Amino acid sequence: MEEKFKSGFVSMIGRTNVGKSTIMNQLIGEKVAAVTSKVQTTRTAIRGIVNREHSQIVFIDTPGIHKPKSKLGNVMLDTAFTYMNDVDIVVFVIDATSQEIGKGDSKILEKIKEAKKKTILVLNKIDLVEKKENLLQLIDLYQKEYNFTAVVPISATKKENIELLLEEIEKNLKEGPAYYDKEEYTDQTTRQLVEEMIREKALKLLKDEVPHGIYIETEKVKMRKTKEKETIYDIEATIYCVRESHKGIIIGKGGNMLKKIGTYAREDLEKMLDTKVNLKIWVKVKEDWLNNETMVKKFQ
Repeated sequence: MEEKFKSGFVSMIGRTNVGKSTIMNQLIGEKVAAVTSKVQTTRTAIRGIVNREHSQIVFIDTPGIHKPKSKLGNVMLDTAFTYMNDVDIVVFVIDATSQEIGKGDSKILEKIKEAKKKTILVLNKIDLVEKKENLLQLIDLYQKEYNFTAVVPISATKKENIELLLEEIEKNLKEGPAYYDKEEYTDQTTRQLVEEMIREKALKLLKDEVPHGIYIETEKVKMRKTKEKETIYDIEATIYCVRESHKGIIIGKGGNMLKKIGTYAREDLEKMLDTKVNLKIWVKVKEDWLNNETMVKKFQ
């Protein structure tokens, strides 16, 4: 008997810095979400598509749960919880090294109970857990709080149990059509992918006080042919920051920092677009943009 095709939408939710974006990129096999060790890396809901023989899974990586300190923070929080109600399965990611259910995770559990969705508990970073009994105790704590559809311990960085997680998700999907073309792995535009890539490099390279006060805007993405008939993308983008002092840090001595950000972003973009990239980046100051209604709407 031929296996029926399944499809569905899966929301990934968890506190900041539990590794959701790394998991998403591993599941998809392509970089669609910025990955850094800094908190609040993901600001919008990012879709990634996994095409399997008998299913299509559309993952939605949402902003990490945190205490909002600006209008942007409130929008990010709303985004994370809103998507929970509009999906078929919720993947709740927690840090496997934690020993209790913290405030952030308790808040997520409340929302999961309200949504009453099929939820898979994922314990990430199992490679950092020294004693197996600690992991079992943590699983027991969570299982007393909610009847999870499945519990999957993983290590996103070591790619451990990623396939097992996909199998558990597929098992719990309903019969349905493919929503996207089989060649697609994200619904983000090239402009959005450019912004995500530049922001990731900036987050990795800049001092702690700067990153969350920046956003990237792609002004130009144009494909052309060189004299040698090679394809090249001309891309222009601006990094906006909240203070003049931050602008100096982003540019760096003799333009050194901006050059690094641009070089690393260009290298990744060339791999992703499979063609040469001519990338130009500017830095501008836009004070208090995190509380500016017009700017914040970009992230809704």
